[in-house]
Amino acid sequence: MSKIITCKAAVIWGCGAPLKVEEIQIDPPKSTEVRVRMLYASLCHTDILRAQGKGDPLPLFPRVLGHEGVGAVESFGDEVEGLEEGDYVIPTMLAECGACENCTSANTNLCLTYPVNRSGLMSDGTSRMSIKGHKLYHMFSCSTWSEYMVVDSKFVCKIDPSIALPHASLLSCGFSTGFGAAWKEARVKMGSTVAVLGLGAVGLGVTEGARMQGAAKIIGIDKNIMKKDKGLAFGMTDFINPDEYPDKSISQIIKRLDWWNGGWIIALSALVPST
Repeated sequence: MSKIITCKAAVIWGCGAPLKVEEIQIDPPKSTEVRVRMLYASLCHTDILRAQGKGDPLPLFPRVLGHEGVGAVESFGDEVEGLEEGDYVIPTMLAECGACENCTSANTNLCLTYPVNRSGLMSDGTSRMSIKGHKLYHMFSCSTWSEYMVVDSKFVCKIDPSIALPHASLLSCGFSTGFGAAWKEARVKMGSTVAVLGLGAVGLGVTEGARMQGAAKIIGIDKNIMKKDKGLAFGMTDFINPDEYPDKSISQIIKRLDWWNGGWIIALSALVPST
């Protein structure tokens, strides 16, 4: 039977406070849960918002943030199926029961049984992490900025071990969000034109998804000129820096450059100032 593990994690104690690497305790997984030894973790802007006390019904501190990452299954509960010790997994914000109205619909993947968890706790209302006897809040259904995390097995996805693990970390949220938007939601058609507003992880995911779907033009729009080369590497065909056209709207810029030819899909992937 699994025992409590003491490990290191990046803990934030209050709104806007600095992260502190401290020793915490990780409980054994319950019947439907897995404990994962984290190998890589990445940063999403949503983590920054939570560190600022934004986005949750109430600020949740102390807390271990992080919802993007990749790790190996260390132990699991007796009701877990399809996972074995050593399997590589990534956490997901959204789970799928596979049976509810939304899971069986082709129009959405927002599971009714396992909705996005903003409570900072597990589904039973408790935490699997503590520090000096005090509970620590989770980030969504997990907390990847820790050497170990406990998560319900429905919120992890087993991945091919041949995938470059540092890259796999980005599949947990940002990149997959954009890729799925182009591939499954917008269903980009062969020969269409796609405008991508913002070339962060989400925007690059949209770009790659649009490229794989056969888009004829993929126009990246970003104020950060350093994003241009990244966009081109993912399949972007044209780049617009709005700062170079201070007296024109983005739609005016596109029309002026003869890119306005119908069959358009516009993906908004930047909700923060240029970075």
